[in-house]
Amino acid sequence: MPVQYKSGIIKEHLHVRKEVGIFDVSHMLQTRVDGKDRKKFMESLVVLDVEDLKPNQGSLTVFTNEKGGIIDDLIVSNTSEGYLYVVSNAGCADKDMAHMKAKEAEFQKNGLDVKLTTIETALLAVQGPSMKKVLQPGLDFDLNSLPFMTTISAKVFGAEGCRVTRCGYTGEDGVEISIPSNCAVDVLSSLMSSPKAPVQLIGLGARDSLRLEAGLCLYGNDIDETTTPVEANLTWLVSKGRRAKADFPGAEIILQQIKSKPTKRRVGFTSTGIPVRGHAKIYSQDGKELIGEVTSGCPSPSLNINVSMGYVKTAYAKNGTKVKIEVRQKMIDADVTKLPFVPSNYFIPS
Repeated sequence: MPVQYKSGIIKEHLHVRKEVGIFDVSHMLQTRVDGKDRKKFMESLVVLDVEDLKPNQGSLTVFTNEKGGIIDDLIVSNTSEGYLYVVSNAGCADKDMAHMKAKEAEFQKNGLDVKLTTIETALLAVQGPSMKKVLQPGLDFDLNSLPFMTTISAKVFGAEGCRVTRCGYTGEDGVEISIPSNCAVDVLSSLMSSPKAPVQLIGLGARDSLRLEAGLCLYGNDIDETTTPVEANLTWLVSKGRRAKADFPGAEIILQQIKSKPTKRRVGFTSTGIPVRGHAKIYSQDGKELIGEVTSGCPSPSLNINVSMGYVKTAYAKNGTKVKIEVRQKMIDADVTKLPFVPSNYFIPS
């Protein structure tokens, strides 16, 4: 996926917000987990209550290490076909697979039944308010039956063996479609030629600005092995059942942070003037105390202001707190702002 196509990042970004865009995310790591102990296996790696997932239900979660740090973020879906479908980040693919394979070997050594298989298919993310218009004509099921964070095995524009998951990385309604590689071009062509709405290919640049407006983390920038889910403002990922069992990696540290609050928090910022970027230092309003660092930032095409995220000392994490951010040796006024910056439009039936 290129950084941008001919129309440029801003136009691509706004097109996804208004119509529908397609991201080729085939570089993402897709994994199938089989075996009667597959749920127990996955729970040994993540903070999610996998046992509690209903058939064809999925959830965002994180791999954690023994210090509570985030190894990667991923989506785990409990398919009705009797296996777990896991999608994690391309940049962490080697690390994630090694992490899962090591745990697989440990399970198998102890006589437990689990098997990992890499899924070698294309993956297209179709995102935007017109997604349903362009995709529904090519499906053998009703998209109204597929709420946010659910998945289904389906035929897509005649291609057998596809998997459609209602999720995405933009804050808009959308799906990710896993497609046999030999059918991917035909499916893409069908979507691009839709008479229902204008469809555009979207690059990495707009993918980043869209996810930032949606308040979503980029691994390696906003979360990493030195940040915990609680510090990252992702405490909701730690399922109640798992909190009670306290049996996930880093549980002692994470649960203590939930109870007594961490020393830092991920928050959002809005500002005007010079755009704020990653690694900018954050100071108290009087400019005297260094209180944190920006992890992601860009001018918001949707809001026409600058938006950013970063970590600050917990005492400064309240929405509305005024801070200073150092940009090019200048101190920029910024406000701690509730995330997401742009309201999400996920399909969640009432």
